[in-house]
Amino acid sequence: MSVKTIPYTETNYFSKLVGDYLAEKPELQSFYHRFPKLENFEGQLEEKQKSLRSDINRNRSATNTRLTLVNVLNNQYQNLAVSEATQNNINSLTKETTFTITTGHQLNLFTGPLYFLYKIFSVINLSGKLNKKHPSNHFAPVYWMATEDHDFDEINYFNLFGKKIEWKRTASGAVGELSTEGLEELLKELESELGASENAQKLIQLFSEAYIKHNNLTDATRYLANELFSDYGLIIIDGNDHDLKQQFIPFAKKELTENLAFHVINKTTEKLESVGYKKQVNPREINLFYLKKNLRERIVKKEGVFKINNTELTFSKEEILKELQNFPERFSPNALLRPLFQEIVLPNLCYVGGGGELAYWFQLKDYFKSVEVTFPILLLRNSVLLVPKRLSKKLEKLNENIEALFFSQYDLENKHTLQLSDIKIDFTQQREHLKKQFEDLYEVAKKTDQSFLGAVAAQEKKQLNGLDKLEKRFLKAEKRKLVDQLNRLTSIQNKLFPKESLQERTVNFSELYLEFGDGLLKELKGNLDSLVNEFTVLEL
Repeated sequence: MSVKTIPYTETNYFSKLVGDYLAEKPELQSFYHRFPKLENFEGQLEEKQKSLRSDINRNRSATNTRLTLVNVLNNQYQNLAVSEATQNNINSLTKETTFTITTGHQLNLFTGPLYFLYKIFSVINLSGKLNKKHPSNHFAPVYWMATEDHDFDEINYFNLFGKKIEWKRTASGAVGELSTEGLEELLKELESELGASENAQKLIQLFSEAYIKHNNLTDATRYLANELFSDYGLIIIDGNDHDLKQQFIPFAKKELTENLAFHVINKTTEKLESVGYKKQVNPREINLFYLKKNLRERIVKKEGVFKINNTELTFSKEEILKELQNFPERFSPNALLRPLFQEIVLPNLCYVGGGGELAYWFQLKDYFKSVEVTFPILLLRNSVLLVPKRLSKKLEKLNENIEALFFSQYDLENKHTLQLSDIKIDFTQQREHLKKQFEDLYEVAKKTDQSFLGAVAAQEKKQLNGLDKLEKRFLKAEKRKLVDQLNRLTSIQNKLFPKESLQERTVNFSELYLEFGDGLLKELKGNLDSLVNEFTVLEL
């Protein structure tokens, strides 16, 4: 096993915002709280502890909140085989000295892309680091399931050997409540694709136990994540719960009656855009959905009446506040309010997410301040390229490094051709020489007739374009000579970067598990550094 890291800015796959955040650029610092360094967690811990204690003065008992959380978790785990590590973490949440490190993710079928694993191991490994650094406290890793999402088309498939394994059905409402009926057909497809090896049988058994023996997508996903990560003490939570949402009532009330998030987040977003960054999401006047069986629709207010979008349901102000008080589980936060709900429910210090997730968190800091909730540390999850040793050896024989594979295929072929060619196909020197010659011609034109400057510029452009075309023709000819080597190289790139995309965004874990079995998870656990802040390449 070998591990190397590459700065995110050198991969060409991450946004300017991600690069600037990791570089701690001054223009971004007002949009987050503490940067994710190990030494910054002590201050975050103290602030969160103080905030939880002050909740008592705002009629929110920190002790009762923790007890409610533990009771809810035990209830959600009642039909699962809970590991000792996970149960100890759940029990520890009753203590004021315990805090969480949290990530969230959709209920993607069979985990979806590989980066699901990297999110989970980011919170697991960071919790481990903090437990060593602060032995008088305890830190528990949490996976918050996005059970209330309604974007079924984003989660109903996974890719296997370049093929889309898709769950085709109609869906409405929160995805977590969807029946798993019909997934038997996908199981047959999976059996056909994976074969009959020992690891294949484990994967088939895992899919079957999760999706065939559980009635809805929430229970199936909880089972799956528990099977994969329970040895590491992962806590899996479903926020779609009456008791948890009771704690959200005061904040939901503000949202319905004051449109607080809309006003505050818009101001923050304007500031973010003014320093050159794009907004990730648009706040709505009311950032809540109304949730019932087979229904999750936006709450909108028109002429003093609260309406449930795309339905005939309406409420007066008094009626909707009474509904909130009696049935808080029917009020579902959208992407902008879900982070607030999470931070109210959990004694959380840090949220771990991808670049897109952190982008919308950057829009939220002022809003958190306005509702007096501690803003968490934001950590970019691990990003990883897994390279089987056989491919590393092939790359080594081609005398190419792994960094080159992050280039576009066109640039990769050009780079490798120039590297191998006996002929120097680089006309940079000739271009510079030509430009110097034209500098003299510009001086002559100025002294004779200024109108000649345009003609000189046109001639310069023509000749430089000619050099460009000549260079491309020479390069193309060399590529034809080296076609076998280039094909071997691009074949490796295609396997590691399917469709010229990051492996972690397309490939399902089952492809790697098929080859490496349980060793895959052990290697990820043992070799990923949550705080490395660089792209990780692991040779397996």
